[in-house]
Amino acid sequence: MVSNNADLDLTGKRAIVTGASRGIGEASAIRLARNGARVALVSRKRDGLEAVAAKLSELSAESLVITANMNRPEDVEAIAPRVMEAWGGIDILVNNAATNPVFGPLVDLPLEAWDKVMMTNVTGPFLLSRDVGREMVKQASGVIVNIASTGGIEPSPMLGAYSVSKAAVIMLTKTFAVELGRSGIRVNCIAPGLVETRFADVLVNTPEIHEAYVKRAALGRHGQPDEIASAVHFLASDASAYMTGQVVVLDGGTRM
Repeated sequence: MVSNNADLDLTGKRAIVTGASRGIGEASAIRLARNGARVALVSRKRDGLEAVAAKLSELSAESLVITANMNRPEDVEAIAPRVMEAWGGIDILVNNAATNPVFGPLVDLPLEAWDKVMMTNVTGPFLLSRDVGREMVKQASGVIVNIASTGGIEPSPMLGAYSVSKAAVIMLTKTFAVELGRSGIRVNCIAPGLVETRFADVLVNTPEIHEAYVKRAALGRHGQPDEIASAVHFLASDASAYMTGQVVVLDGGTRM
């Protein structure tokens, strides 16, 4: 355990992190593991997950590799049973996996692209939260952390479907928080601004887009995955025990 604060200790906790092979998901998995959690790593590609599992092994942390495509309901619905079989319970769920296959106006968006974004970004987290939520209700405890985006709070030009999907994630968070709160389960959401990941590569490395963002940000820079992971850790821990249904905006002061 890294922290000296007992409220941040996750020793013995069983966590699931989707999109765990890189970026915010990888950073979150490592942060949770460093503080004592066992982590089920979920993503489409096994090789990326194995690389993260090796990093967790170096931390003497137990992990479980689960290949699943959040765009396929049958894959998503197999995740919770796999973790339950291995560890007998689930204490933390981090819904991080997302996609955005298109960049352009909504009026030009093909239906198949819309469906892919909604299935991966909204339906996948709904199904997994539903299944995990049922197990958490049985144990009368648990935490769900959803990764949304500032695009879900204000529209991002040329990222319309993604923005709509992340707005849905925010409402999914609030609805689950209301429905599960009396069962001892907390559900919160993080809305990152621009973070340096492969997912956001085009935005970070297109000068006119990046410069416009940095110009708006009070801190004058974009974010890093570990800065989001620190908030995931906080929300997953007892340090946030009286917090549920909230959206934590991490955008370097872009939205004031």
